[in-house]
Amino acid sequence: MLQAIIKKGKIYPEEVPVPQVQEDSVLVKAVYSCISAGTEISSLQEAGRSLVKKALEKPDKVKQVLEMAGREGVGRTMARLKEKLDAGSPTGYSVAGVVVASGRRINDFKTGDRVACAGAGIANHAEYISAPRNLAVKIPPGVEYGEAATVALGSIAMQGVRRVQVQLGEFVVIFGLGILGQLALQMVRAAGGRCVGVDIDQRRLVLAGRFGAELILNPNEEDVVKQVLHLTGGHGADAVIFTAAVTDPAVLSQAFTLTRRKGRLVMVGVYGKELNRDDIYKKEIDFLISTSYGPGRYDEQYELKGLDYPYAYVRWTEGRNMEEYLRLLDAGIVDVKPIIEAVYPIAEVQKAYESLNSPQRPLIVLLEYGQPSDSLADEAGRFRKTAAPRVRTSQREGEIRVGLIGAGSFASGMHLPNMQKLKGKYRLQAVCSRTGYTAKAVAGRFQAGYSTTDPADIFSDQDIDLVIICTRHNNHTDLVMQTLQAGKHVFVEKPLALNQAELNRIKEFYAGGADGKPLLTVGFNRRFSKYAREAKKHTGRRINPLFMHYRMNAGYIPLDHWVHTEEGGGRIIGEACHIIDLFTFFTGCAVRSVAVSSLSPNTDSLSSSDNKVITLEYVDGSVATLEYFAVGSKQLPKETMEIHFDEKSIIIDDYKGIKGYGLKVHDLKSSVSEKGQLEELEALYECLASGGGRWPIELWDLVQTTEITFMAVF
Repeated sequence: MLQAIIKKGKIYPEEVPVPQVQEDSVLVKAVYSCISAGTEISSLQEAGRSLVKKALEKPDKVKQVLEMAGREGVGRTMARLKEKLDAGSPTGYSVAGVVVASGRRINDFKTGDRVACAGAGIANHAEYISAPRNLAVKIPPGVEYGEAATVALGSIAMQGVRRVQVQLGEFVVIFGLGILGQLALQMVRAAGGRCVGVDIDQRRLVLAGRFGAELILNPNEEDVVKQVLHLTGGHGADAVIFTAAVTDPAVLSQAFTLTRRKGRLVMVGVYGKELNRDDIYKKEIDFLISTSYGPGRYDEQYELKGLDYPYAYVRWTEGRNMEEYLRLLDAGIVDVKPIIEAVYPIAEVQKAYESLNSPQRPLIVLLEYGQPSDSLADEAGRFRKTAAPRVRTSQREGEIRVGLIGAGSFASGMHLPNMQKLKGKYRLQAVCSRTGYTAKAVAGRFQAGYSTTDPADIFSDQDIDLVIICTRHNNHTDLVMQTLQAGKHVFVEKPLALNQAELNRIKEFYAGGADGKPLLTVGFNRRFSKYAREAKKHTGRRINPLFMHYRMNAGYIPLDHWVHTEEGGGRIIGEACHIIDLFTFFTGCAVRSVAVSSLSPNTDSLSSSDNKVITLEYVDGSVATLEYFAVGSKQLPKETMEIHFDEKSIIIDDYKGIKGYGLKVHDLKSSVSEKGQLEELEALYECLASGGGRWPIELWDLVQTTEITFMAVF
């Protein structure tokens, strides 16, 4: 399918795989999408700025980059930034089309339903989109696809009007008569307000007059403040809806000046970075912010998980705003047709954006994707296709062919660059990601044979030897089982499973032994680091058991982050597993007992789930203690390990250095933490290339580590 992609200040139509329908979403064949001139042109300009200009404008981002450089090194950080800039990004957030497939948890949409969808990163300019339940609404019979494609913009305008709380007969100034201003003006009129339109574009002013503005004012030609005072009997406007996109603070100051004492100003547009306190304070003006489409925006549980707010307590959510906007179109109360001034096919998206930079730029530009075919079954069948045919590129003898499922930042920033370093050992055959654009971009950067959004393509590809799984944690077990049943080797990022039932499925697959079955390994990388290997040389010659202590200063992650949810399974299962595996690497034997103590926080900002002490006793008499906590300072190194035995001690300092006390260790140092990700791929290759049935980590060890994490949590 074709999708609009922004790269280095330009926009291109690119062929990418069609997204897969998710269990909580609908797959929609787009008919029209709406370009938001202000937001999207700004994004295009932002993409064209140099890194230096971006840094000057957003110093907070510079801090993030510097912190990344401190963790991962300057070279790797710059490489990741360059890759991100080169890959570009999708754009668009308002679409109308027809449902061609529904997820298993969707019961109120069916194939053939006409729908309008919203959401940045979701309702993209693309032939097909996958939209979550709460970001899709049905289109009334009397509303055309082109009108409905403005649903996101209509909802933004509506939320601004709701925030201003218009009462019958109030004077409301619409400051800025672009798309949002024209729509807001009509809604204020419908609510009983008396409208004044302000803009420097005469064409927009004339249109506002057609929509019912009592007074239209051009600040370049007349004194706007005086005219508003005359109209309102010297009092000033009861309310202002600021929909302009400006950076000059004088414009916002003017809007406050024409507002009456104890009036309201709702910010819907863009006003720069300066706010004059005196403009608000002296007249005690209520300055309000309107957040996009309304309640639910930026709430992942609402937008992506489909959890709606109770109707009685949140009357107007973003989804209900979308529905109401379409109702207003259907009733003829809001008319968007005069604002739609240009339509371009998606293949001509560059011309569409160029038109928005012309002197007489259109207010609303639509992108067209063609009407759905008569057979929706044919439409639904297209989402199984990949962006490119399977290509078997030249293969060196001994190369392991890899299919990647889950092309997020860790896979593209760590595993794939490491595979490139191991020349002649691995070859990336395919990349699968939930979004077609991501799959295509990552496949292009790392010269994969093809990209897809369907894991089934990976499982059925006879050219793939090994599948690397880097999705969110709740998908790991299912994908592992499908890969093993397809007869392919598996490298799954931790964790292996989120509960005992999932783990039992894997144990049952290997019941009776692993002979003749595919290899399975998990991304427990610490044991493969050069620091752990150096320490093992000495602990392997011990006389008595080990006494080990590990401090994991994990850092605070907000409790609504996905790692704490059913998708992540919590941080003990998802990250502490690394250290439990490392302890077993040093002892080489089974655990005899597990004891767990948890922090009891006084406030709900912290959780006992990621603040624990786990003590393990091994059958050889060794004892290991893990302090895993999220309440420590970021200035403290993240990971420190102490190993004591036979009056000797070894300290591993955040995988940047190692010291021996009472013994001499090899002098190893790193400027950044080197935790063994490259070495684990080397070890995996040696096992696969040897064909002798040897595994990087034995099955009993993988199972033991995983089961201990369950004991520590449940």
